[in-house]
Amino acid sequence: MKYFHEQIEAKWQKYWADNHTFAASNSSEKPKYYVLDMFPYPSGAGLHVGHPLGYIASDIVARYKRHQGFNVLHPQGYDSFGLPAEQYAIQTGQHPEKTTRENIARYREQLDKIGFSFDWDREVRTSNPEYYKWTQWIFIQLFESYYCYDANQALPIANLVAIFEKEGNAAVHVACDDDVFVFSANEWNAFSEDEKARLLLKYRLTYLAETEVNWCPALGTVLANDEIVNGVSERGGHPVIRKKMTQWSMRISAYAERLLQGLETIDWTESLKESQRNWIGKSVGASVKFQVSGSKFQIEVFTTRPDTIFGVTFMTLAPEHELVAQITTPEQKAAVEAYIEATAKRSERDRMADVKTISGVFTGAYAEHPFTKEPIPVWIGDYVLAGYGTGAVMAVPCGDERDYAFANYFKGTVGMPEIKNIFNQDISEAAFAEKSGFELVASDFLNGLDYKAGTQKAIEELEKIGAGKAKVNYRLRDAVFSRQRYWGEPFPVYYVNGLPQMIDAQHLPIVLPEVEKYLPTEDGQPPLGNATTWAWDTKQCAVVSNQFIDHVTVFPLELNTMPGWAGSSWYWMRYMDAKNESEFASENALQYWQNVDLYIGGSEHATGHLLYARFWNKFLKDRGFAPTEEPFKKLINQGMILGMSAFVYRISWMLSLGGEVDVKNSPIPYFFISKSKYDLIVKGDKQALKDAEEFYLKSLNEFYPNAISLSLVGDVNIVPLHVDLSVINDITNELDIEKFKAHPLYSDYVNAEFILEDGKYIVGREVEKMSKSKYNVVNPDDICNEYGADTLRLYEMFLGPLEQAKPWNTAGITGVYGFLKKLWRLYFDDNGLVVVNDEPTADMYKTLHKTIKKVTEDIENFSFNTSVSQFMICVNELAQQKCRHRAILEPLAVLISPYAPHIAEELWNQLGYEGSIATVAFPQFEAKYLVESEKEYPVSFNGKMRFTIKLPLDLSVAEIEAIVMADDRTQQQLQGRTPNKVIIVPGKIINLVG
Repeated sequence: MKYFHEQIEAKWQKYWADNHTFAASNSSEKPKYYVLDMFPYPSGAGLHVGHPLGYIASDIVARYKRHQGFNVLHPQGYDSFGLPAEQYAIQTGQHPEKTTRENIARYREQLDKIGFSFDWDREVRTSNPEYYKWTQWIFIQLFESYYCYDANQALPIANLVAIFEKEGNAAVHVACDDDVFVFSANEWNAFSEDEKARLLLKYRLTYLAETEVNWCPALGTVLANDEIVNGVSERGGHPVIRKKMTQWSMRISAYAERLLQGLETIDWTESLKESQRNWIGKSVGASVKFQVSGSKFQIEVFTTRPDTIFGVTFMTLAPEHELVAQITTPEQKAAVEAYIEATAKRSERDRMADVKTISGVFTGAYAEHPFTKEPIPVWIGDYVLAGYGTGAVMAVPCGDERDYAFANYFKGTVGMPEIKNIFNQDISEAAFAEKSGFELVASDFLNGLDYKAGTQKAIEELEKIGAGKAKVNYRLRDAVFSRQRYWGEPFPVYYVNGLPQMIDAQHLPIVLPEVEKYLPTEDGQPPLGNATTWAWDTKQCAVVSNQFIDHVTVFPLELNTMPGWAGSSWYWMRYMDAKNESEFASENALQYWQNVDLYIGGSEHATGHLLYARFWNKFLKDRGFAPTEEPFKKLINQGMILGMSAFVYRISWMLSLGGEVDVKNSPIPYFFISKSKYDLIVKGDKQALKDAEEFYLKSLNEFYPNAISLSLVGDVNIVPLHVDLSVINDITNELDIEKFKAHPLYSDYVNAEFILEDGKYIVGREVEKMSKSKYNVVNPDDICNEYGADTLRLYEMFLGPLEQAKPWNTAGITGVYGFLKKLWRLYFDDNGLVVVNDEPTADMYKTLHKTIKKVTEDIENFSFNTSVSQFMICVNELAQQKCRHRAILEPLAVLISPYAPHIAEELWNQLGYEGSIATVAFPQFEAKYLVESEKEYPVSFNGKMRFTIKLPLDLSVAEIEAIVMADDRTQQQLQGRTPNKVIIVPGKIINLVG
């Protein structure tokens, strides 16, 4: 009976689907375990073999936990809103919903083929109105909340209104905008409703504000920092500029300290935690105000070094700072405006990363030093960011390398004075940036103090004169929540007198309307500006035609949509109760599942999705909607499976042609040189270069028979080109030249010539990120079809530790496939099942329990690659032991089930059991089977081992000596002699000396 993976895998995949084998219950006496993969985006390219890596790992854990008696929730769904589908819609006119639906169908087909134990009854899609109804609901809850620092949590905005009505805002300690003014209860009560609404926007957890954003004109949308690479959009490579726009924002900054503290309570890698700590960027220091000379304006800065207040030589504002236009002198206006325009073309990320480029412009304005009243020149420079701190710095060149470089770069120009040195240290070559090993000088009342004492004293004196105060600052900025896109969650918002109003939750969802065009409107409105039915009727409580807008009962709806991270910031909770129509998840389901026990996904989400998810989870906990503070207890970042790219090497020279040569109709053919000859030329081998030149000229003379003369001009030019893996032999790396020429991708090369080595064209190979553009993508369908899903699962785990990057090599997969066939042969011969009920030998039990121990430890420690090695060792040993014994082979089938579930199901079925193996108890390790009762001793004579003898381990030294001396082989070695000494170490050695 042979192993036919196609039949077995199709059979059990159908069984699982028909019987809902992996459906989890929301009420069970079993302990719960929730294992989750990061939300996949269904792209049109489908999955390549790199994508399932994390899914296979999580599936092994999910299946293992079921075997251990847990009620396991292992769901899957799709983060199905986003820019790629919208861009495709713009190019083709096809509705993004259709593209997304087709992509999801393709993903589902591939996921099912690999045999994941997902609870598909709980599938969610962020683009389904049934799902984003609750994303809209959460947005409303955020709008109706504020953050109270005294309570250290979010509270209903109605609570804050009640305080304003009784006390005003002077005593509140809450998260709010920086420009909030103090008002009394009487003043509040006298404000109009519109004035109150505008003021409350400065306190709400989601609010409208004019914000500096990354604007991509070509895409017509705002981009997040992680959607920009090297100053251009990640999608399409379009230029990105900085501009101010009125946007919805999320006040994540209110949660900065809790986001930091929460990291201490979760089991994440230290590197990932450190990424979040750096992004949150907590700094302790002081807020200092500098009066702009001759004006009413003040420049507020945050500094971690208030002890250096007397070293301020100049000030620098971010080019986008709101005061720039107001304080710039007429003489400097043109230069400042030109600089601002140039800076707008650089992303914040580029500006932060570029520490070498120095640029800036003097505004012509001066500020007063708070203590000395000396004039301090005010500059703008793009190394200062408007969104970090106050968007202004007090520059102390003697103590900061970047300020030092800036001061020296502009040394001698108008507005740049000599550097002030306030340290008893030499700064002639570099700034002194240490916080120890100095005393302050030229610093008035701070003279003689060190960093700690100087900081404390400086803050005290600043507070005395009302020019500053102690402050904790965070780098974390509020998250822009608006996107000028079509394919995203609509906001449940309409506008009355320009002020946002929330649509009552009972009328949700507000469904995305149809539009004719997915591009922004001609007057620059977002794509929803093209919708003709996009107005809110407050009487009918329904979306109606725009023609009914009268600003009395019918009002315009929000034209922006939510960003891609909206739906992914709470999706793990929806899985807990995915079909609930009356709430985002029931209290019972939330209390039962609590949060995710194991989360597996890429490290690229460290400062995006994972921060937003933690923020939303904490908010929902504050408002009583979620049971836990943190969403994900344990998180593992899987490494990347890298592709083995293949290269051909196009070689050419400039040509001098003579005679009747029609290059236009018979263009010069392309030439390719094989890998080893390419290597020789690159290394400067003159003979290899000469051989290539001769081949090139000879071929061209044949191609252009009418040419009078052909000669090469200039140096050789060799260009490596990625080549599709389908046209090479993956084992020998030989290019199939005919396949290459016939491939649609290479139609330009149909007349190409090839410089071979030993009659073959050998391609170059290189390990790179697996990508469609590099033609190194391996389709998992191909592997599943040829070798089976179980082989794919085992092989991906076998490649190396889960967290590490590792190259894919299809050539290695045959060994894993061979292992599965060898496993099968333990149970079957050509005639069928050969399992017997005989008692196994001690060696068989030892092999089994050694494997149980290793595999159990490996799964608990997420060391899946070494489990696969152990399975191979186990099967080899059992084959050598001629094991056909049910007492060994039954638990072995369960043991391998998490890794290779299809073959395990079939083995279990063939062993005579009904139903699935999925919940059969996992084999328990019994140490007694690994306790050695015998030892095979090497017996040596004068240090040279001559034979071995197996003896019980409980023998005494005297008993061992007696048995050895009586052995015929000992007597043959001694030949009648008596040894001078017999050295015996029980359990280790026997050595006869003399």
